[in-house]
Amino acid sequence: MKVAVISSSPFVRQSGTFYAYSPYVKELKVWAKHADEMAFCCPIWEEDKGLLIAPIDFPFVMYPIKEFNIKNPLNFIKAFLFSFGNLMQLFKIMFWADHIHLRCPGNVGLMGCWVQIFFPSKLKTAKYAGNWDPKSDQPRTYKWQQKILSNTFLTRNIKVLVYGNWPGSSANIYPFFTATYTEADKISVQPRSLDGNIEMIYVGTLSKGKRPLYAIELAQQLNAQYPRFKFSLYGHGKEKENLQAYIDEHQLSDFVSLRGNFSQQEMKAVYQSAHFMILPSQSEGWPKVVAEAMFWACVPISTRVSCVPDMLGQGTRGVLLEMHLAKDFEQISQMIEDQNRYRETALKAMDWSRKYTLDWFEQEIKNLLQS
Repeated sequence: MKVAVISSSPFVRQSGTFYAYSPYVKELKVWAKHADEMAFCCPIWEEDKGLLIAPIDFPFVMYPIKEFNIKNPLNFIKAFLFSFGNLMQLFKIMFWADHIHLRCPGNVGLMGCWVQIFFPSKLKTAKYAGNWDPKSDQPRTYKWQQKILSNTFLTRNIKVLVYGNWPGSSANIYPFFTATYTEADKISVQPRSLDGNIEMIYVGTLSKGKRPLYAIELAQQLNAQYPRFKFSLYGHGKEKENLQAYIDEHQLSDFVSLRGNFSQQEMKAVYQSAHFMILPSQSEGWPKVVAEAMFWACVPISTRVSCVPDMLGQGTRGVLLEMHLAKDFEQISQMIEDQNRYRETALKAMDWSRKYTLDWFEQEIKNLLQS
């Protein structure tokens, strides 16, 4: 089977070798394993621009396109000029393919959504990696992609893979989840005792949209009530200096620390020792760190964005933030005071997350290509 992948995610060309964003490459290898031939239609960068990249070590055909956006009038003109060549490449790769795989949302994904209409008999999948919630506030171009993919007249022979379960969805829409760990990673782990130090972690980019400052403010209140409460933030980002300034100004360094980036292997140990993982993010597609924390019986604390309420069983497998300090302090405090409730929540979180391993993920992709 010839599989065509159409995506805004760039390939990076260095010394004759192609690279791409490391987690993306990890997933592409699974698709390539179950395809006879692979082809890609995406932009090509000549430098990594700070992207965490890995080499693409399987054979493929390339249909390069020009990168574009429509954020201002000049870029709109460039996008218009590029569109003719880009559309030609999209038609070429779709004619070539037995199975068309769209990666959305994105500018290239939007063009792919329109072009695939002309190939109603071809087998297709689309992975919508953003927030599928129809009620969420998203860019207009994202909404267009959702409408086209949901329309069973315009978009045929497709399974649109979205994060979470959304009642009222069309027949094209299939709930889907991704994974970080394998079946072999399912070592025995027990919820932590709350009798000693209580450790909460934040994992992710230190950016305003992820709202790590709110997490620090919440930790500040929890430490005032429970002096054994500790908070560590893992990751880098533009807000690092502002966060450190807040920690210094309020003299929080005894229990709040910025730890920087850790490897995936190092994070396993962190998750296994922490009691809570907090993610007060404004927007998410698939909140990978939430699923990772749950896998190790670390109770997740997160905002009600995207598929998070579904993941957390509407609060039975974690804490859903109200983004109100007093209310959220009360929610977490109640769990700290009730060891049995904490343990039950952690075990439910772990049981749910461990259903979705990389082994399961690979089998699902194999099924998609064979269906």
